[in-house]
Amino acid sequence: MKAFGLVGWSGSGKTTLLVRLIPELIGRGISVSTVKHTHHSVEVDRPGKDSYRHREAGATEVLVASSSRYTLIHEYRGEPEADMDTLVRLMALVDLILIEGFKRNPHPKMEVYRHANGKDLWCREDPTVVAIATDVPLPDVALPQLALDDVAAIADFIIDRCGLAAERKGAAE
Repeated sequence: MKAFGLVGWSGSGKTTLLVRLIPELIGRGISVSTVKHTHHSVEVDRPGKDSYRHREAGATEVLVASSSRYTLIHEYRGEPEADMDTLVRLMALVDLILIEGFKRNPHPKMEVYRHANGKDLWCREDPTVVAIATDVPLPDVALPQLALDDVAAIADFIIDRCGLAAERKGAAE
């Protein structure tokens, strides 16, 4: 599986870009999954539900399954947070995993930059940023720059950067 990340400050449009990229890539025949890091506590169940009661009773993992999906809830119970590589190993195989966040992980990333945020560029501190999706030209930045609203061009860049075009061509032959 190939992995490619989107990083940027809060409010830059990472999630908006990601949810526009997914159907663009799928429409090109690329299977996609996502990993999102958050600094907030994740709650997928609620008090009164059986899964919540299982967790509260001390289960390390609770898997809730139905005919349409399943969810695996893992409680750290004092253990350190899992790193991105560990989390990806839990996922089904796809062509591409798009990662939102995990800024400090060494996978290649595109910075999502919105001038109105008034924040510094992340790429100045992170050599794993290989391009910028931006709403303004950045003449002092040597990295490839793509228009933030040009989803097709951003998808092209990710496909090329991850070598997915060559893999897809070989698979079709």
